[in-house]
Amino acid sequence: MKITRIDQYFPRPRVRLIKISTDEGFVGWGETTLEGKPKSVVAAVEELADYLIGKDPLRIEHHWQHIYRSAFFRGGNVLMTALSGIDQALWDIAGKFYNAPVYQLLGGAVRDRIRVYAHWGISDMSDEGQSAARTRLERLQKQGITAFKSGPGGKWRGHESPAVIDKFVERVYTMREWVGPDVELCFDFHGKFTPALAIEICHEMKGMRPMFVEEPVPQENIDALKLVSDHVPFPIATGERFLTRWGFREVCEKHAAAYLQPDASHVGGISELKRVANLAEIYYMHIAPHCAIGPVALAACLQVDATIPNFLIQEHVDGSIGEGILVEPWQVADGHIELPTQPGLGINVDEAAIQEQATYVEELGGEFYYPADNSVVDW
Repeated sequence: MKITRIDQYFPRPRVRLIKISTDEGFVGWGETTLEGKPKSVVAAVEELADYLIGKDPLRIEHHWQHIYRSAFFRGGNVLMTALSGIDQALWDIAGKFYNAPVYQLLGGAVRDRIRVYAHWGISDMSDEGQSAARTRLERLQKQGITAFKSGPGGKWRGHESPAVIDKFVERVYTMREWVGPDVELCFDFHGKFTPALAIEICHEMKGMRPMFVEEPVPQENIDALKLVSDHVPFPIATGERFLTRWGFREVCEKHAAAYLQPDASHVGGISELKRVANLAEIYYMHIAPHCAIGPVALAACLQVDATIPNFLIQEHVDGSIGEGILVEPWQVADGHIELPTQPGLGINVDEAAIQEQATYVEELGGEFYYPADNSVVDW
């Protein structure tokens, strides 16, 4: 069996898909969504196609090693996103070839279904803000969701006034009041804060006992992350912007976080997500894979989630369910997604629906300026 072509699709913003075809009729799907750099990833996939076409798609590890190591300048989010989508698609082909879900090829399932959390929060305490939050909460609770993630939102500086902090903390405690103690609440700081500000806000939140706080500081400095983790009485999570097992090594060795959040479309695909999980297991860290993009990325995460004993919970967003992209979108019931039973990634992409290319809209730019002085802030 040989790879004959690689096609790319952009069916909607924040969803970039690839399809790898073979001479025996097997096709595999992967997701190469990279926020802010979709055009760059397209070029990377085209370059890698020159190597892949004519090759045996079942030599997944061989291709992973070649793509990662042969360029000499290894890694980078563009290359790793392209490699991630290719890896997913090759696993999809392998599962279809062997007529088994990918998780069976990875050693078999260690759980019967996958717990997921959804995005939900209170944007502001106005009547309109609370009404919108109530409506969304009720819809998600009908699906049995018992864990939600929110965040401070907006643009923050390295230091903020008590009034700004208090508004966020008020929303945090209101959320806890609405859902009660049996529901778990997580908060994504999105790498906005200095260690000092992150620690201050976390201590204001500790009475409502969050499941975790994600990315309290930017990802470049692991010692800064550990400083926060050492001074906060609940779990810290990180990892959506780390690439490969080597990117997670220092976090693990320094015990700088409790939960790791590799992204199947950035870390290196199914192959590398599984390896990061195995590394984390040594350090008694749990895995909560990041997935804030599309349904093929979610499919890849679910295959790994099924096989790792240190799995915690899976992120999903409205767009990752797959309406308008998958023939049968993912279904959430009782707060879980059942293990897929179809071969490969367990999905069927609606090719007719994804033919029309979405208009590209740049995700980076002036919206990340702080209004008071026009300085750049993290989003």
